[in-house]
Amino acid sequence: MAWVFLAGERVYKLKKPVEYSYRDCHFLEDREFLCREEVRLNRRLAEDVYLGVETLGLDAEGRLALGGKSVVDWLVVMKRLPEHQLLDVALAEGTVTRERIARVGDRLAAFYRDREPVAMPVETYLAHFAREHDRNREVLDDSRFSLSAERVQAVLGRLDRLLAEEPNLLGDRVHRGRIVEGHGDLRPEHICLTDPPVVIDCLEFSRPLRLVDPFDELSFLGLECDRLGAAWIGEQLIRQCARALGDRPGRRLLAFYTAYRACLRARLTLAHLLEPNPRNPDKWEPRARQYLALAQQACRELDAAPAR
Repeated sequence: MAWVFLAGERVYKLKKPVEYSYRDCHFLEDREFLCREEVRLNRRLAEDVYLGVETLGLDAEGRLALGGKSVVDWLVVMKRLPEHQLLDVALAEGTVTRERIARVGDRLAAFYRDREPVAMPVETYLAHFAREHDRNREVLDDSRFSLSAERVQAVLGRLDRLLAEEPNLLGDRVHRGRIVEGHGDLRPEHICLTDPPVVIDCLEFSRPLRLVDPFDELSFLGLECDRLGAAWIGEQLIRQCARALGDRPGRRLLAFYTAYRACLRARLTLAHLLEPNPRNPDKWEPRARQYLALAQQACRELDAAPAR
């Protein structure tokens, strides 16, 4: 959560003094820490974009100024990217090609290959999905939203059964050392199709949410591209990264990740309507219905995929 200021060829991001579920940003030292973390983490996939951290202070006349001696707050400083090169914009404009996506795949595969496996108990990995699945249910079942109860129950029920009956589907990923500290928020609007491509806006405020299976993140990206009418992008990236990483994620695993992520996105979309004064209130329920339709589609794929 940040205010973004566009200033010529630069972008300045100012953290909002709010409390996250994972981090309190009310205090100046916390915002400084998160600014430094944002730069450090995002330089993994966008080294030349994240220029550093700058102070916002008071000058001799008491006016706000960059680099002022009396520190009021901290800013992340970035190089401004060409908007038409962002993947979501390029999709809308019809300028995305398989060759451009292949370069993104090369970048992501190298990123995941360079990450050290993160050791964790299988129970911790499973508990994360169970906990978020319960949170999804709490919002998707809310009678204030005009969602299809039949579709909601069909999707949530199918994921209930998988989590209860097939823990090894996810546990095997932990046993095989496939969990890494990834990006955490791999969406089309965070990918810029420059040469080389860069990926910005990783999830800096929570390491636990960055501990992922690469194919969970790639399924999430594929879901978002599918919603934008380009299902082929996720399919291409998953094939490419599977080859590059020497991995073979099964259809059931990918279908679960997609259905789970679609429910999570539906929940986060509806959460806008739970705010006191939501912006664009007419936007969120139709989008949540899109995600639920994609979740149901993934559940059908889950049912069609052979069990190991």
